[in-house]
Amino acid sequence: MRLLVLGGTAFLSRAVAEEAVRRGHQVTCACRGSSPLPAGVRHLPLDRTVQDPAQVLEGTYDAVVDVATRPSWVRAAVAATTAAHHVYVSSVSVYADHTTPGGAPGRLPELDVIHEDVDLTASPDAYGGMKRGCEEAVRAAEGTSLVVRPGLIVGPGDRSGRFTYWPVRLNRPGPVLAPAPADAPVQVIDARDLGAWLARCAEDRVTGVLDAVGEIGDWRGFLGDVAAGVRTAPDLVWVGSDRLLELGVEPWAGPGSLPVWLPPTEYAGMLAHDPGPAKAAGLTTRPVADTARDTLAWVRSEPGVDVGGLTREQEAEVLRRAAAL
Repeated sequence: MRLLVLGGTAFLSRAVAEEAVRRGHQVTCACRGSSPLPAGVRHLPLDRTVQDPAQVLEGTYDAVVDVATRPSWVRAAVAATTAAHHVYVSSVSVYADHTTPGGAPGRLPELDVIHEDVDLTASPDAYGGMKRGCEEAVRAAEGTSLVVRPGLIVGPGDRSGRFTYWPVRLNRPGPVLAPAPADAPVQVIDARDLGAWLARCAEDRVTGVLDAVGEIGDWRGFLGDVAAGVRTAPDLVWVGSDRLLELGVEPWAGPGSLPVWLPPTEYAGMLAHDPGPAKAAGLTTRPVADTARDTLAWVRSEPGVDVGGLTREQEAEVLRRAAAL
């Protein structure tokens, strides 16, 4: 298979390229090349902020994998590779309902399509609509296509300041702030598992729309698995979501946040999508403990990685104030 990966130097797109090379395919990574590329790929210099892929792509490809968020970029890539099988990596953020567990394509309403490129720094809420615009571009292609909607992608190389926080935090001593209720759902997928599956889907020309998610767990099990992966037995202090919000703790990611945590009343389904259809299509996932172990090793090998979340001082203050009630 002649596979074109738009990207290929970091995280998910890199995992796709590495698996495709391992499987013996001819892999071209079209990207700026500002970071080292996987061994065995051909690099085609492409900067999509200023170049149209049609100006630089050479020859034809059997399949294309794209993870972009800007609809204009995806439209241009589709136009330049009309005969290929297109695998597009979207997001569960395209759904308009994040309260219903067990979600899947066709079961949940979707956001309105945004066809134009929007500055996400100024309008972060446009992310899901733009991903839908990218999906529409791929599904309108002349060839076949697969749209994949992952949930929270984690693992070595994750610089989002979400999952990476937890292996690092649980590897440190002291009481650990944990979000109650402990049975609230958590769902993650290792980028290496997702990348390997995407490469196989490109090879097999899998079509349709699928949510790419891991098994549904809960916070008790999630933190237990992370702790097992980093070989610690943390002292978890469970604080309810309403109280966390009162104390100024931010959800999901960013400074002052408790990463991955989402208020359950608003987001009970965000991390609880149905893993069945993707599993039936061949997706397999490794234990969270293995992902945590490898993520901590990666952080130790990459000094200066920002793991996000609460600082030690912020966490200690939240714990102090929570205990004062």
